[in-house]
Amino acid sequence: MTPMPRQFYAERVDPARNMARFYALKVSADLFGAMWLERRWGRIGSRGQIKVELVDDGGDPSKRIEAIARQKTRRGYQPK
Repeated sequence: MTPMPRQFYAERVDPARNMARFYALKVSADLFGAMWLERRWGRIGSRGQIKVELVDDGGDPSKRIEAIARQKTRRGYQPK
C-alpha cells in the first residue's frame, strides 16, 4: 500500500518571460474530522493566493492531488 500524498509543491521558472511561479497543495483535517484541500499559487517569494475546498466524505484527497499535480506538470511546473 502506497502512502497517501498529503502535499505537493512545484515551481515554473522562465527568465526569458520573467516568470517565477509556484503552486502548492496541502491536505489537512479540521477538529471535526473533515478533510480540506488547500491550494496556494502565485509568484515565488510572495504569499500568493489561496483557495480552500472541502473534500467530500467519499472523496479521496490523494486522487485529487495526483490529478492536479499531473495537470500542473503538463503545464511546465517542476515538482520540488
